[in-house]
Amino acid sequence: MNRHIINAPGPEVRKMLERRVPQGTRAQLQGLSYDAVGLVQTSIASLFYYADLVDKASDVLVAEINGSCPQHITTLAFFGETASVVTAMQAIEAVEGK
Repeated sequence: MNRHIINAPGPEVRKMLERRVPQGTRAQLQGLSYDAVGLVQTSIASLFYYADLVDKASDVLVAEINGSCPQHITTLAFFGETASVVTAMQAIEAVEGK
């Protein structure tokens, strides 16, 4: 599992992310003010587990990033204020014991 937090993503990174989220999420994202993005590359089963965990643990917008290998590995993104993204990432790390 790869995990990263992007603080203060620049305009080009924002555009890249917006292109790779599903259409419905794209509309939500364009109206959202966010300071950070958490990214977790993981298996499909873990993606759903982490998405639920993060959604309950923190005030973030959760989305799957399209374009990864959808059969085995995919990427979860969560968008929000820096503190919320850090809290979301800590929730994942807590269940993984890291």
